[in-house]
Amino acid sequence: MLLLAMDTATPAVTVALHDGDSVVAEDTRVDARRHGELLLPAVDRVLARAGLKLDAVTGLVVGVGPGPYTGLRVGLVTAATFGSALGVPVHGLCTLDGLAYAAGLDEPFAVATDARRKEVYWARYDDSRTRVTEAAVDRPADIAERLAGLPVVGAGALLYPEAFPEARGPEHQSAAALAALAAEKLAAGGEGFLDPRPMYLRRPDAQVPKNYKVVTPK
Repeated sequence: MLLLAMDTATPAVTVALHDGDSVVAEDTRVDARRHGELLLPAVDRVLARAGLKLDAVTGLVVGVGPGPYTGLRVGLVTAATFGSALGVPVHGLCTLDGLAYAAGLDEPFAVATDARRKEVYWARYDDSRTRVTEAAVDRPADIAERLAGLPVVGAGALLYPEAFPEARGPEHQSAAALAALAAEKLAAGGEGFLDPRPMYLRRPDAQVPKNYKVVTPK
């Protein structure tokens, strides 16, 4: 088994290789505006560090979000393209699940990432492998009471300490954690993956103007 994992649903452009037992190589760069520029070079670096070629990969793992429209699509389209070219499966995982797994907590907690517009994407967990709510998007003040007393992991929590006083790291997504979680799921029979399609939770930031006039040739 050789899994190539990637996630671009957050400002972290993160890539990792996992051989079924451990992480072979990983690369993470944080830049919310350069997902398209950073992802393929990150893949090249990870493969080079492992001394492998892309055709050695036996499966793809990709974070499906939630996340902003443009950045999220970069990872999903790249994973789908690699999967098609190599003829290997593409396994989708919730981005929040990767952060939860990286946190390694064995108690109830939550994960929150920055959703912009003064909102967070979030979900609750019983432990680092068990999500107990669907991912959602809300203003921090609107969910502060529901998450009171719980540790809250991720950049979204760290941005709003008044709403999440138990905020803690890891701050950014890690493809290494996503790959390790996927390897566990595959070893257990391959259950629990998502379709590799974007989880947006809301409309894109870019919208067609309401009074936009369509001009057609006569």
